[in-house]
Formats: sequence, structure tokens, C-alpha cells
Amino acid sequence: MSPDSRASALADDLASRSDAELADLITLRPDLASPPPQGTQVLAQRALSPASAALAGESLDLLGLAVLEVLIDLGPPESDTVSLPAVRSALADRADADEVEVRVDLLRRLALIWGPDDALHIGAHAASALPWRGLHLIGPPAERTAAELTRRLAALDERERELLGALSRGPALGRSRDAAPDADPAAPVARLIADGMLARIDHQTVELPPQLGQLLRDEPPLQTDNLRRPRPEDDSGSRRFSARDVDAAAGGEALEAIRHATALLRVLGATPAAVLRSGALGVRELRRLTKATGLDQQRVALLIEVLAHARLIDAGFPDPPPSGDTGEHMFAPTTTVDTWLHQPRERQWYTLVDAWLTMPRRAWQVGEPDRDGTAIPALSGDNYDSHAPAQRRTILSAMALGPAAAPVSVAGLVSLLAWQHPHQMRRLGSHVVEHTLREAREMGLVAHHALSSVGRAILDTDGADDAPIVAAMRTALPEPVDHFLTQADLTITVPGPMTPELAERVEMVADLESGGAASVYRVSEVSVRRALDAGRSSSELIAMFTAHSRTPVPQSLTYLIEDVARRHGQLRVGIASSFIRCEDAATLAAVLRSDAAAHLSMRALAPTVAVSPSEIRDVLDSLRAAGFAPSGEDSSGELVDMRERGSRVPVVRARRHAIPPRRAALNDDQVLAVIGRLRSGDRAATARPASASASVRAGGNGETATALIQLALRAHRRLRVGYVDAHGSASQHVVTPQALGSGQLIGVEDGTDDEQRFSLHRITSVELLDT
Repeated sequence: MSPDSRASALADDLASRSDAELADLITLRPDLASPPPQGTQVLAQRALSPASAALAGESLDLLGLAVLEVLIDLGPPESDTVSLPAVRSALADRADADEVEVRVDLLRRLALIWGPDDALHIGAHAASALPWRGLHLIGPPAERTAAELTRRLAALDERERELLGALSRGPALGRSRDAAPDADPAAPVARLIADGMLARIDHQTVELPPQLGQLLRDEPPLQTDNLRRPRPEDDSGSRRFSARDVDAAAGGEALEAIRHATALLRVLGATPAAVLRSGALGVRELRRLTKATGLDQQRVALLIEVLAHARLIDAGFPDPPPSGDTGEHMFAPTTTVDTWLHQPRERQWYTLVDAWLTMPRRAWQVGEPDRDGTAIPALSGDNYDSHAPAQRRTILSAMALGPAAAPVSVAGLVSLLAWQHPHQMRRLGSHVVEHTLREAREMGLVAHHALSSVGRAILDTDGADDAPIVAAMRTALPEPVDHFLTQADLTITVPGPMTPELAERVEMVADLESGGAASVYRVSEVSVRRALDAGRSSSELIAMFTAHSRTPVPQSLTYLIEDVARRHGQLRVGIASSFIRCEDAATLAAVLRSDAAAHLSMRALAPTVAVSPSEIRDVLDSLRAAGFAPSGEDSSGELVDMRERGSRVPVVRARRHAIPPRRAALNDDQVLAVIGRLRSGDRAATARPASASASVRAGGNGETATALIQLALRAHRRLRVGYVDAHGSASQHVVTPQALGSGQLIGVEDGTDDEQRFSLHRITSVELLDT
């Protein structure tokens, strides 16, 4: 059957399909609808093209590809058609019959094949849907187990292993004059072809089977001896966790991610990071942030990438400028950070997870060598990958196929992904899957090697409504506590996440010593002074400990607070630029004799008052460095909160969302419009004109066209109208004219009750049709 006759046969098959079946085809293959085809003949030609067939093949799993290979092998030139029983028989030992029938039906829905079960036709370019050139799922290596292939690889000589290794690292196709059937059988390429370790594509081209490529790259082997879907569940572990345990562990990881992100934002606010010429964050700055936060470099790199995509950090001119400011752009928290810091924990978690899922970057590549052997910096262009968001969802979706709380192994997940998406087998290797699962665990979506309820809620939501996701996050997070345990060694143990009100009070008067499910804070003289600087009194601090501590407040803690408070605030620093006030003249005299007084150019105005030209922040820092305990006050004498808020940069660019797929899915209205255009084109193509003289073609006399339309109006005859719309798309319509006026033809299109309007100056042809 020639290509033209195949296109005609497929066009006939498509024309016989119902509107629902055509809608299914266009939904599965949206590339066929752009631009809208003028009839099923055009649709068939597009569906049979190699480029469109290759796109359609990306939706096939390994069994679907095997069925397609069998059809190609049994079809032309041996036979024009193939029967479904023949396909089932060819795969009987490796696949279930009902699953084979499902794949045949899918190929028919995709228009890669057509016809009844006893006479299936195959498109001329159906092989373009395969991710490889050869028929590797029905060839000699296909029915060999992974152990058999491993033994055969081990038996090869050094030259043969080098050849296969080179093909496994690069493109699987190779060129060799020894690929010809009449080549020297002792040549390495010829021996590998004879043993089934290479597939002959033509007389000069060979291809490495994907099964061997996986083994040579130390990936879980592609299982082709059994084409049933593999199970990713990890059965090696003896311990099992319930869904509640998985969600609880995921919630704990989320709290850690929020805490670490907050710590990183505070460090960047205090000391913004320099921007490289390339716009990235350098390795030296990354190490500084790692040391300042106490986190490992891989986790800091992930948080930097996530916070940057969420626009919680950005490059700009910090305000206020940090010490040692160079006047150049620096990475610092944006002005939106303060809003994020005061949001509920579930909202903070959602911001981080949404940014991780949608960022087109690979954070795990930070620190890896690039092509020149240099370590890749954070926020570098080398980390950009537009496929990253889709791959994350693909990996999580594969985990969601199993039962809730079922742990999966990396090897099992890689095998399942290779079976589900053979076209992406090289992109979804063990290295990518392992790092993606680690990042998902650190984001609180995976715990105990299982997908959490939050991860499933994200996959079940199309992104338009985040309420179900936030609700699942709220449930997964542990209930906040409003109490703690005070110890005699001046530590505070908090058995869970604190309420926002209590967290603000505790973090003001104590420093975090260790985080986790149960956090430990330590109270020191410096932390108590920080709380007093913020305007808290000693009685307020003691009352807070008494009200929220489930253990008696140690006397040592009470003594520490009262002792610091007794010395705190004797010196009062105000804005005059600046003044120093002290009710104890002896203390102020000691200040004036110190080195800080000379540095600040102080002078006494009275026994209890002095002034300085320095800013209030410089005066406070210098006096504290000299051993005094000053506090800030406003014009009314009230204590003011002088804590550092950190530098901020404005949000110049809006949040970047995930890159849409190459071909966006059509909505229902667009699908119906395409089907209407198809039907209209078919009717126009099959309509018979009344006579050759009863037509006006493009470039003809406009008056003649109008006269022909008026004749059709009087005689109630149908017209075939050639038309070009405002977008330059040409189409043909069979209409029954209803009116002619104001430069428009109004008519009802055949097969519908819709009234169409055609501008006369856009009509290219008019033909009077038989009744």
C-alpha cells in the first residue's frame, strides 16, 4: 500500500469516527489541531507524518512500544494488515492478553494504527514513535533476563566492551563498515551483531539495545523479558510505617525546612552575599552561609534556589546598606520576606513546596563540576533545566501508584519510570531520581521512602485551588504547643512547634541550641539583654516563664533576669544625634573616661547627660563593646526596640512560574471548534457543483460572485464557499444562504443549525451545488 493510499485509508477511518472519538484523538495529540485541519484528509496526513508520530510515541509505555514493534514487524512489506490474535501470540509469554488489547486500542485511538481487530493497518512512519531505530523489544536480547545479559557482557573481550561502553555513554547509534551483512564475521562489530548485542540498522549503522545500555551505565536494567509493569515497592526493609507515621515525619521535615529557611534569610539580611559577574552566588559565599547557619552545603544550596524562585531572596541594592557595602548588587531578602515570616506554618510550607515544584532548575547540581571542571555555583545558568518541574511531578506520580505509606526503592522507582516513560529513560536515571527524592524529603513531601498525604494532595490538585493542599499540610504539621520545660541549667525544652505568640517571646529571650521535633533553647545574659532592649521588663519575662513553663522556674533563671535588668537601662541613648542620659552620675563619668567616649566624641552637658554626633546605633554598639549595658529610648523616654531587622531588596521581577509544556492541552470549546472545522471541510470536499459555469474562483468578478449568491438565495440552493479568515486560515464551507447585505453573506452551515457570517471581501470562491 502506497503512502497516499494509506493516508486515504486513514482519512476514511477518521471520517467514520464519532465526534467523541475525534475529540479523544485531538486531546491525545494536540499537535494535530494546530492549525485546524481542513478535513479528515489533512488530519490523516498530519497524523502519519514522522514528527507527529514521534510526539504521539512519547505517551506510550514499554508494553505499548512492544505492541507497536510487533505490528511493524508483522506488517508491511510482509502483509498489508495484521490481526490482533497475531499480536497477542507474539507477546503471549511476556504480557497479559487483556493488557495487549488495551495497548492496541490506545494505538488505534492515537491513529498510529487503524482498522478492525482482524485487519489492523500501520502507518508508514509508525516507527518514528519508537525512542530507538531498531526493534529491540522483539529482538534477540528482548527475551533474555538481566542476569543472562550480564553474563554475556562479562564474557566479551576488551575491544567489544570498549565499543559497547562508548555507545552507552553517548548516542546509541554508531557507524561502522563492519555492520554490513557481508562484513568480516571475525570483526568485533560483526560478532556483536551476531550475538544480538548490537542491532543492525543498515549496512553502515548499528544501535546498542537499551537493555544493555542500562546495564553498562550501572542503571537498573530495563526488564524486557517480562513486559508487565514492575512494582517499585521496597520489600527488603523489615520495618514498616503507617500513613500517620509518614505524615508525621514529613511534617517534621517541613518544620525543619521552614526553620532553616528562616535562619538563612536572617543571615542574608545581616550580611548579604556578593553577586558574581554571571549573576550567580559564588562558592565562597555559599560556604560562608553554610558556616553561619550550621547546615550542610547541599541543603543550603537547595534553600537558596527555592527561596530565589519564590522571590524571597533576590539580587539588588540592600536597604539599609550592610557594613562594608561596595555599592554593587548583592543577594539579600526581599521586601516580601516579612510577610512570609508572619504567615502560618502551613502557608510558609506551601510557598517553599510550590517554589520547589515549579522552579526550572536543578539545585542538586550545585557544587558539581561543569564542563571545565569548575564547581557549579548556586543560582547559575548551568543549573537551568526546563524539564525539571515535569520530571519532579513524574517521579512523585510514579510513587503515588502504590498504596499509601508503601516505601519505594530508588532502583524500583527507576525501573518503573523506565517502563512508564521509555522515551525519558536517559533523563530519569538513578542519579536524578535519588537526588529528587532527597529534595522531596527535605521539602516534606516524602518520608520513610514513601509519598506523604501532602504529596498526594499536590498531585491530585491541578494548581488552580491550593486549599486542599494547605489543608493537608495543616493536618500533617504537629499541633503547636503553648508550653515548655525550664531546666536548672538555663535551657528551655519545647516538646513540639510553638504557637506563633509563644515562639516570638521565646526566641526573643533565648537562643536556639538544637532544633527538631523537640527544640532546646538556652537563656543567657546576652539573650536576656536582647529582650530588655526590645522593651520587655524583668517582671514581664519572669511572668512569661511562670505562665508557660510546665516545670518550676529555676531560681538561677530568676536571678539572671533580675541581675541583667538591674544593670540594663542605666544609660539611656536617644536621638539628638545622639544623647546619653544616666540617672547615676558615677556611671556616666565612667563612660566619659572610657575609650568609647573618645571614639564617639562624647561631651558632658550635665552630670547625668552627654551628647555625641554619632548615630544612635553606633553609640549603642560602642558602649556595649566597652562593657556597658545601654538601651534606646524615644523622645518620650520610653524604651524602643533596637533589634536589627536586616537588609532588604525590592522585588523587581515577579515570581516565575513553571514553563508550560511544548503543546498546551486544548479546552473543550477549542476541541469542538476543531471538530466543526473538520466536518465542514469534509462536507465541502464531497459536495458536487451544479456545473463548471456555476462557480466563481478567487480573483474573479465580485459582481459575478454576488449574482451567484443572489441566485442561490432565490432558488434556495446550497453554496460551497471558499473563505480566508482574519488570521489567514483558509477553509471551505457548505452553506444555505439566508441573507446578503452590508458586505456580508449570512448562511446556515450544513450539518449544524449555526448561522455563519462571511465577509464578501474574504470570500475566495463560490460554487453553486446540486440540490
